Amino acid sequence: MALKTADEYKQSLRAMRPNIHKFGKVIDDVTTHPATRWTVEGHAQIYGAQLDPETKEMVTTTSHLTGDPISRYLSIITSAEEQIANSKMKRLMFHKTGTCTGGRCAGWAAINSLWATTYDIDQKMGTDYHERIKKWLIGAQARDITIAGALTDPKGDRTKKPSQQVDPDMNLHIVERRKNGIVVRGAKVMICGVAAANEIFILPGSAYKEEDADWSLSCVIPRDIEGLTIVEARHPNDTREMEEPESFDSPVKNGGITQAYLFFEDVFIPNERVFMAGEYAFTGEAVINFILPYRAAIGGCVAGQGDIKLGAAVLTARANGLSSKVFADRLTQMVINNETTYGVGIAAAVMGKQHPSGVWMPDMLLSNVNKVHVAKLPYETSIIAQDIAGGIAETGCMPSYVDFNDEKYGHLIQKYMKAAVSAETRARAARLVEWSTVGAGVPGCMHGGGSPDGAKMFIRLSSELEKSVEIAKRLAGIKEDLKDPAPKK
Repeated sequence: MALKTADEYKQSLRAMRPNIHKFGKVIDDVTTHPATRWTVEGHAQIYGAQLDPETKEMVTTTSHLTGDPISRYLSIITSAEEQIANSKMKRLMFHKTGTCTGGRCAGWAAINSLWATTYDIDQKMGTDYHERIKKWLIGAQARDITIAGALTDPKGDRTKKPSQQVDPDMNLHIVERRKNGIVVRGAKVMICGVAAANEIFILPGSAYKEEDADWSLSCVIPRDIEGLTIVEARHPNDTREMEEPESFDSPVKNGGITQAYLFFEDVFIPNERVFMAGEYAFTGEAVINFILPYRAAIGGCVAGQGDIKLGAAVLTARANGLSSKVFADRLTQMVINNETTYGVGIAAAVMGKQHPSGVWMPDMLLSNVNKVHVAKLPYETSIIAQDIAGGIAETGCMPSYVDFNDEKYGHLIQKYMKAAVSAETRARAARLVEWSTVGAGVPGCMHGGGSPDGAKMFIRLSSELEKSVEIAKRLAGIKEDLKDPAPKK
C-alpha cells in the first residue's frame, strides 16, 4: 500500500469506534471535535510532509523488511545516520505544527524497543515474539498507520510493587491466559496523542521481578479495541472551541497536544499482537531500549520548540520598535540552549552501537545527559523569550481576540496596543510567545520520556567514576589506595 495522504489518514480515524470521552460525553469524530481536532491536524501534517518533494526525504525511509517507502515513524533504526535523521524530522515537525506530535514519537520508540527485546527473549526462552512483531510491523507499514506509545501506569502506592498493591489494577496486568491470547485489566495514564492514533503500543511501566510476572507485558492494540475506554485530560486546547477561525488567542491552527487516560476492562488481545506475557526478566531491558532512542531524539523536539520561541521573541522586540541587537546576548543563549539538546542527541546517536537484532541503540550516558538538559534548558529559553517580549506575552494581561474586535471598545484596545507596528501584528507575535512558553504549545519537557531523576540514575550507573579517579591518581602521582569511607552506622 502507498503512503497515505492526510485525508486518508483522517478517514482512517473516522472509521474507528468512538471510545474517547471528554467532559462526560463521547467524542464521535476526533477529526472535528474541538478537544481533539488540533492534535489530529498536527499529526496529519506528517502525512502531508511525506508526499511533499521538499520534505519527503526527511520524513520517509525504506523499509528494511520489504524495501518499500515508509514513514520514519514506522521504521527500525539500524544506524547512527537513521537515528540522526529521526532527530532532524522531529525538529522539522515542530516547525510545521508549532507543538508536539507525540502520538508518533513514543510509538516509534516502542517499536524499536520491542524489536530488540523480543529478539533477546526468543534467544533465551525459545518463544516466537520476534516473528510476531515482524509480521505485525510489515502490516503496520503497509497500512501507514499512526501508533501511540503507552508506558506509564497509575502505580498506586509508590512504596509497593505491583503485586503488593491493595488494588492489583494499579498497574496494567494479565488476568487470564487463553490459548489464543491474553486478557488484561488496569490502566495506562497520561498518554500523549492517543486521539490521533490508529493503534497503541503497550510497554511494561518499569522493571519487574518474578512476583510481578503478570504485570510484565507488551502488546499493540487498535485504539478502538473492545473493553478500552479513553478519557481525554483537560488541556489549554479546550478554550479553542470558543474561538473564531481568525483568532490570535491560539496562534497555531494546525497542531496541539492531548493527553489521555486509558482504562482496560478485561480487554482480550490475540497472540499475534502480544510481544511479552510474563517474561519479567526482560522488563528492565524493554524500558531501557525505549528510553535510549527517545531521549536522544527528544533533543530535536525541544530544539524545534526553541526555534519558535527564538523567532517569536525577535518578532515581539521588533513589534515594540526595538532592534534584536539589543537582546543579542539573550538571543545567543537561546541558540546555545537549542543546539545543546539537539547536539547531545546527535552525539548519543553517533556514539551508540548496534544490537544483535539490528536496532541501533544510542549511547546510554549521552541519551540520559540529554534528558537532563531537556528538563532544564527549554525552560530557560522560555524565560528569555518572556523577558524579551515583556508582560504582554507572559502575565496573561492581553485582551482576547473577541474583545480586540468588539464594536464598542475594540478600537480602544487596538489604539493603545499599537507600537512600532499595528496592534494586531503585535498581538499575534505576543500570543505566539505565550503559546510556546506557557500555553498549549508546550510539550512535556520535565517528565516527557521519563523524569530527570530517573535519567540521573542511569548517568550515575554509566559514568565510570572510578575510571576518572584512576586517571587522576596517575596524573597526580598518587600510589596510595583511596576509597570512599564506609557508611556510618
